[in-house]
Amino acid sequence: MSKLHKVCKVSELPEGQVHTFEVEEKIVGVYHQQGKYFAIDDFCPHMGASLSGGHVEEGTVTCPWHAWRFRLCDGAWADNPRLKVGCYNVSVVDDEIFLETPANNQPK
Repeated sequence: MSKLHKVCKVSELPEGQVHTFEVEEKIVGVYHQQGKYFAIDDFCPHMGASLSGGHVEEGTVTCPWHAWRFRLCDGAWADNPRLKVGCYNVSVVDDEIFLETPANNQPK
């Protein structure tokens, strides 16, 4: 069974922003883009950079170290979608943002 983790209030994550949270011993970036919320692991598999420090544009975040781009919707590397970072479902209940982790602690 999956587990919901409250990460913040809606008012704490304005449009166009990203915040990182520790969830089950992982650092996850939660992004508010175009009225939607997305959550991916905050770790570039290339060299370990924090993705939350990268530029966000057109549904992707660009790694600040070597410009690898990852899609916010599914965590896939934009240049080779077979490589992915962890991606998590996000929901809003009342004024709070929740991140969902699967029972086996593996991202979707």
